[in-house]
Amino acid sequence: MALAVVTLAAGKGSRMKSDLPKVLHPLAGRPMLAHVLDAAAQLDDAQQHVVIGHGAESVRQQFQHLDIHWAEQPQQLGTGHAVAQAMPAIAAEDTVLVLYGDVPLLQSQTLQQLLALTAEQSLALLTVELDDPSGYGRIVRSDDGQVQAIVEHKDASEEQRRIREVNTGILAVSAALLQQWLPQLSSANAQGEYYLTDVIAMAVEQGIAVNSLIADNSDEVQGVNDRQQLAYLERRLQQRLAEQLMIEGATLVDPARIDIRGQVTVGKDVYIDVGCVFEGQVHLADGVHIGPHCVIRNSQLGAGTKVEAFSLVEQAQVDEGCSVGPYARLRPGAELAAGAKVGNFCEVKKSHIGQGAKINHLSYVGDASVGAGVNIGAGTITCNYDGVNKSRTVIGDKAFIGSNTALVAPVTVGKGATVGAGSVVTKDVEDEQLAISRSKQRNIAGWQRPQKSSD
Repeated sequence: MALAVVTLAAGKGSRMKSDLPKVLHPLAGRPMLAHVLDAAAQLDDAQQHVVIGHGAESVRQQFQHLDIHWAEQPQQLGTGHAVAQAMPAIAAEDTVLVLYGDVPLLQSQTLQQLLALTAEQSLALLTVELDDPSGYGRIVRSDDGQVQAIVEHKDASEEQRRIREVNTGILAVSAALLQQWLPQLSSANAQGEYYLTDVIAMAVEQGIAVNSLIADNSDEVQGVNDRQQLAYLERRLQQRLAEQLMIEGATLVDPARIDIRGQVTVGKDVYIDVGCVFEGQVHLADGVHIGPHCVIRNSQLGAGTKVEAFSLVEQAQVDEGCSVGPYARLRPGAELAAGAKVGNFCEVKKSHIGQGAKINHLSYVGDASVGAGVNIGAGTITCNYDGVNKSRTVIGDKAFIGSNTALVAPVTVGKGATVGAGSVVTKDVEDEQLAISRSKQRNIAGWQRPQKSSD
């Protein structure tokens, strides 16, 4: 017996006022649906079934790397109709778990508890108690506390509308029972839809137990119907992610002012200041210090490295004890060896910066190999692009590059060589040589500055 997880993701989400399918709207940098699929993937023997409709091809393309059984619902005729579209691919002996692509904060632990209440001849229902249950289907119980039915808000009486326990739509039941019940659903209701929740009354009528689990946290089962709800869940998820980082050993100056849009792993005594954004796969080793308002994207930072304020680090490998920023940019392919420094208003792209090398001020180094102990003066650039091709610059160990130098690639500066300030280097410089390339200075006596005309 397998677990068939059926995730409903066919809705347009008209209140989002967007051409993007609702389930593809990002939460913490990833589509809402991705969070739901992740939670389901952690369940034993789970087979993923996703029902799509509006923007079906866009949704398929976004998740083409995953093993998913797709089912299409061209007309959105309700949740019961949606689940029915997935049933032909599900064996009768399977357990069906119904989830929703716009309920992204659901935790796998909660789903495991729900499945533990499911047996071959029983149904398990996830509910939640809300201070304001308006708009939700109410859980109607018998005098002895057994679930009797779910009544949608528009169909509920005044007495029923006072019930605070509501349906989340998430349930688990045997496929054999669903195959029996789904064809019996009726659209004779205020919405004119086939409600999946009507199977609850069918179960009760047949004497089949309806077990229930009340969710501990209402945020976990909240759906997204508009951008305000999306923004609310974004902050709730960011709070959860921030708390996990602190558990793992990071100090966050303000946990409410951090955004994680991917996966961040941290070592001990990591320090993260306010306003930082982490995207993709990021690892911060022991003692890493991130200053305020930095963006770190798909990068690895070695132990003791310090990134100063307003720096952007993207697809970079930074070894231990490095210094980056403030206002620095490490672009894809930047590699900093231990103790290297890339300072204020410097940019490094597709370059290896050797151990202890320094690029401290206002410089651009692209497509280069910079040796250990090199010092690159302010305003230096590697001229790596001729309009068609990109070429490399090689700078040997302990070379000194004077300020305001242009290194026109392809070019090599040897070990221990020196380049005088203001030079344009177009030819290779041998080890220990001094290269100077600049016009001769002339001082003209009696020079008169131009004067503004009186008119």
